[in-house]
Amino acid sequence: MPIPVDGYPLSAAISPRLQVAVSTGSTNADLVAAVAADPASWPHLSVLLTDDQRAGRGRLDRTWTAPPGTALAVSIVVRVAGVPAESRGWIPLIAGAAMTRAVAAQIRATGHTAKLKWPNDVLLDGAKVCGILAEAVPGHPDAVVIGAGVNTRMTAADLPVTTATSFAAVGLEADEDRLLADYLGAVDEQLAALTASHGDAAAAGILGEIEALCSTVGSNVRVSMPDGTLLEGRAQRLDPSGRLVVVSGNVETTVAAGDVVHVR
Repeated sequence: MPIPVDGYPLSAAISPRLQVAVSTGSTNADLVAAVAADPASWPHLSVLLTDDQRAGRGRLDRTWTAPPGTALAVSIVVRVAGVPAESRGWIPLIAGAAMTRAVAAQIRATGHTAKLKWPNDVLLDGAKVCGILAEAVPGHPDAVVIGAGVNTRMTAADLPVTTATSFAAVGLEADEDRLLADYLGAVDEQLAALTASHGDAAAAGILGEIEALCSTVGSNVRVSMPDGTLLEGRAQRLDPSGRLVVVSGNVETTVAAGDVVHVR
């Protein structure tokens, strides 16, 4: 996936700073360090991206790697001073929903499907095409860096696990610039709505939209909890904080973090 010679004009029209790295260890690590060192130089919706990331990280400290030229690694910084601290758990969910919308726009009328898996994995035809990782910037509590890794030209043979996929693996070609522009626009729109509602995701329409995009809600799930226990049940809904409510028997359990598997 060579970086396009004409750059990313649609995305650059939205982002105040869009920087492309030929290769790097981690766009998230680089951007967190850059914002911490010189916050004024990286305003809201600034972007650092590459198609050659050597040491990417996912949720739960998992590594994320891809052969050079086969995936788009993009990190953005968002300024969230207007979002109450207790509502900031919605930020990674908003990012996942925004990327789901962007992927859905790419595959419109193709017969393929894009869905969100709680909390923020993007599924293409039921397999993971993108993961999201959000990190606060040390010393700058109102700045959050959101990283996304999108499998674009990765062949089926290069997919790291059987539960992953890529645009190429299903016979599609991604328009990276449009994908990124749609993602940026959706993130900005939803964060503005969350700010305007003083952090009330339901009033902002965010909770309802994410539930509508999320294939986890309404599915039977198996959740590996952070303490090592296993929870099985039906994912019923999201609570006002964006946590997953799982019903097992007559017991409701609220899941703030965990590895979710959809059970057929």
